[in-house]
Amino acid sequence: MNPSPLAGIDLHDILAAPPPEFWPPAPGWWMLAALVLAALILGGWRLNIAWHRRRRRNRILGELDALSTHTPDQVPTRVSTLLRRVALMCFDRREVAPLSGDTWLEFLDRTGGNGAFINGAGNVLATAPYLSTHHVTGIDNVALIALARRWITQNLGRCA
Repeated sequence: MNPSPLAGIDLHDILAAPPPEFWPPAPGWWMLAALVLAALILGGWRLNIAWHRRRRRNRILGELDALSTHTPDQVPTRVSTLLRRVALMCFDRREVAPLSGDTWLEFLDRTGGNGAFINGAGNVLATAPYLSTHHVTGIDNVALIALARRWITQNLGRCA
């Protein structure tokens, strides 16, 4: 039997490299962690904004619902006040603040009333807030509150 030519050489086993360390991670993991953190912050910020908007909307609509407990002659004045407050919140103050009477109703129709303020239940808003309580009669408060609710829900989305 022929001896192996490598028999006289003192050879060692192949040594494997040690496994990579857990810390510090590679740059790709740092970038992924930064992107995940940015997405979480952005998502939390958007959820916070949505929560505040929903809370504001529910508070305003709750105030509108509470108007049904007032005497019928007070409802048009209070609805007009609430609509003006929402309009001042959502639109340019210089455009909304000076409006009254028919120009106020035209603005409400132009911004979502679809003619129901000038030709419908909302036409009382031009005069009823300025009349004494004894002269306010024949007003459909349920239709007025429903119209105001529709206008408010449509326009609160424009508010920042």
